[in-house]
Amino acid sequence: MVTAPVGRLLWVGLIWLAGTLCWAADKPPGFALSSAHPDATAAGVEILEAGGNAFDAAIAVSAALAVVEPTGSGMGGGGFWLLHVAETGRQVMVDGREEAPSAATATLFQNDAGDVVPSLSRDGPLAAAIPGQPAALVHLAKEYGRLPLAQTLAPAVRLAREGFAVDGPLLARLAYRFQALSRSQAAARVFLPGGGLPEPGSLIRQPDLANMLEMLAKDGVDGFYSGEMAKRLVRGVRDAGGIWQLEDLANYRIKERAPVTFDVDGVRVVSASPPSSGGVVLKQVMQVLSLTQALEQPAVDRKHLVIEALRTAYRDRAAWLGDPDHVEMPIDRLTSEAYAREIAEAIDLERARKSADLIPPQTLIEEGEHTTHFSIIDADGNRVAATLTINLSFGSAFMVPGTGFLLNDEMDDFSAKPGVPNAFGLIGTSANAVGPGRRPLSSMSPSFVETPDRVAILGTPGGSRIITMVLLGILETLDGSDATTIVSRPRYHHQYLPDAVYFEPGALSEAEMATLRGRGFTLKSAGREYGNFHAVVWNRSANTLDAAADPRGIGEAAVRSSSAEKVLGAAAD
Repeated sequence: MVTAPVGRLLWVGLIWLAGTLCWAADKPPGFALSSAHPDATAAGVEILEAGGNAFDAAIAVSAALAVVEPTGSGMGGGGFWLLHVAETGRQVMVDGREEAPSAATATLFQNDAGDVVPSLSRDGPLAAAIPGQPAALVHLAKEYGRLPLAQTLAPAVRLAREGFAVDGPLLARLAYRFQALSRSQAAARVFLPGGGLPEPGSLIRQPDLANMLEMLAKDGVDGFYSGEMAKRLVRGVRDAGGIWQLEDLANYRIKERAPVTFDVDGVRVVSASPPSSGGVVLKQVMQVLSLTQALEQPAVDRKHLVIEALRTAYRDRAAWLGDPDHVEMPIDRLTSEAYAREIAEAIDLERARKSADLIPPQTLIEEGEHTTHFSIIDADGNRVAATLTINLSFGSAFMVPGTGFLLNDEMDDFSAKPGVPNAFGLIGTSANAVGPGRRPLSSMSPSFVETPDRVAILGTPGGSRIITMVLLGILETLDGSDATTIVSRPRYHHQYLPDAVYFEPGALSEAEMATLRGRGFTLKSAGREYGNFHAVVWNRSANTLDAAADPRGIGEAAVRSSSAEKVLGAAAD
C-alpha cells in the first residue's frame, strides 16, 4: 500500500491563492504555436500577423495540415479543439468527432459466421464515419474567430493549388498504404502519380481540395453537408459499397462539451472529455500519483507508480467509456478521490500487479496512431490545443472522385465485436459498440496545464499511447521543464492489455530495467520512437513564451514577441 496523507490533495487552493498574490503577467508578450508541419505553422503565423486570434489561427493550421499532412488528418476526418477564451476565462471543448452513419449496426463488420472481417472497418468507404472537421472549422470561425473564413482558409487553398513538396515521412507512409490507396482511383491520381510512388521533393497539387475549401468558405456547412457536395459524397460512397445517406450529412452537428478539469498538487489540468477518454484517465492517474507522492519518489519508483496507475485507468477506460450521448458512464466514481485511494492502496512498490488479476472489463478500444496535434497561444492569452485524426495513415485510403479529400476509417475505433482486437491490438465493449449516430471512443487528449506561474498547452498523436505521452508531458511541466524537454523526453507506456511496459530507447536506464523486471514487470522495446508532441509554455512570472515541436517529426514551432522572433525546427534545442 502506498498512500500519502489526504491533506496533500487539500492544499491546492492555498497554492493557487499564493500564486495570485505574486505578480504574474495577464497577457503573453506575443504569440507562439507549434504544429506537425512547417507549412501549417507558417499558415498560423500568417493569420496571427494579419490580426487573427488563436481561434482563427487554429482554423488555418487545421486546414493546412489537411493539405500537407494527409496521413494524420483531413477534411474527411475530425477531432477535438480545446479552447481557452481569455476575455471570459471560458474553457470549452469543440467536439468535431466523426459520427457513425444511421445504417450502422453492431454486426456491420462481421461475416455471416459472426467473425470480424478487419479490412471492412479499415479500408474503403464502409470504414468511413461522417466527417466533423469541416463543420468544426465553420463553427470556430462563427463563434470565436475575428477574421472571415475565406481569409483563414486562404493559406490552405494556396497550398492545395500550388502544391507542397513530398518529404521522407510522407513517402514512407505512401509506401506503407500503397495497396489500399491504389484501389481508389481518385486517391491514386493525387498521391500515386503514374501508378507509383512520387519522387522525393516533387509537388503534390490538390485542385479539387482547393475548390472544396473555397466552397466551405463561401457557403459554410451547407457547402459540405448539403447540396451538390453532399450528393456527390453519398453517391460516391454508396457506389463503392458504403452506407452513407444524405440525412447522415444533413444531421451532423458540432457539439460543445465541458472539458474535464481538475486540480491536484498545485496544478490545474484541463483536458478532453468523452467521447475522448483522455481527461478521465488523466484525472484518475494524477490523483493516484498524488496520493502515492510519486513526484517525490526515486526515478524507478515514480515509473513503477505511473505504470500501475495507468494499468487500472486503462482497464476502467475499456470497461466504461464511450459516447456520452449514448452511454451512461460512472465518471464521478472513476475520478473520485475515494476510488483513487483504493487504487493507491492496491499498489505494492515491491512487486508488479498482473492485469489478469484485475477484474476484467468487457471491452477495450483505441484511437489510431496516425493523428496530428497543434498548440497555439495568442497575444491576448487565447489558446487552443487541438488533436485531429482520420485514424489509420491516409484514413480509409478512399477518395470520392471530384472531392479532393480522403475519408476517415474511424469506424475501426468502435468495438466490432467484444473481445476482438482492432488495428492496434486492443479489444472493445458494448460501451463502444458500433451504432447509428454514435461517436467512437478516442484517446486524443489536447490539454492545458495551469500552475500559478506557468501555462502549458500540450498534445500529441500516438494512438493508445496518446494519454501516456500527455501524462508524461504534464509531469515534465510540474518538474519545471522547458518546451523542448517536454516534447523530447523518451517515453514509456502501459495500457492494461497487453500486460507489458513498452518503452522508447533511453526511456529506462539499465538499472531501472533490472529493478522493474525484478519486481515482475514485462518490458518490451517499442522498437522505434513514437509520437509527435507539440508544446507551448507561457511563463507568466517572467512573461516569456516558449514553444517546441517534437524532434521525432518534421514539425516546426514559432515564437514571436515585441522583442524577439524565433522559428524553431523540430530538432532545435
